[in-house]
Amino acid sequence: MLEDAKIVDLYWARDEKAIEETAGKYAAYLKKIAYNILFSQEDSEETVNDTYLKAWNSMPENRPSVLSTYLGKITRRGAIDIYRKRHSQKREDSQYALSLEEMKECAGEEISTGNTVEEMVEETELARAISDFLRSRTPEKRNLFLSRYYYMDSLPEIAERAGMKEVTLRSILHREREALREYLKKEGYAV
Repeated sequence: MLEDAKIVDLYWARDEKAIEETAGKYAAYLKKIAYNILFSQEDSEETVNDTYLKAWNSMPENRPSVLSTYLGKITRRGAIDIYRKRHSQKREDSQYALSLEEMKECAGEEISTGNTVEEMVEETELARAISDFLRSRTPEKRNLFLSRYYYMDSLPEIAERAGMKEVTLRSILHREREALREYLKKEGYAV
């Protein structure tokens, strides 16, 4: 497998091998992100294929320093868009819906869709505040938080990977959400 920098070079050279190399290296990772949101194999595969196209179209303007993160963001956004379109009236038990439900404790309301300029600015500022909060946490707590609320991994998966009981994980995540809520209050957010 090629190094990420060489894969990015292939995108910049408009070499179709870039997509083949990306799929070979990141398909499983991207499908997991999409599946945790969509809870559908078919929709996940569609999202990952869209990710390859979006990466292809965006690379001449962007040169990502961490390809996996760049692709993960594209996949996550695409999966959330599909989820919202297909479930605008109802919430199913996908990890996306469950993690959003848990995060309502911090946000106090539905997460913004970022449709207006004001919402996008607020979303960017909130993302920066959450990022600052996460940098202040221990690596273990930060990883647990990101696994649940960014990658939407299930609680049993995270607990097993971390070598802890699910009840312990729930407790840690609850305390982290409470700490985040207090941090956001201090930063001037109405939560």
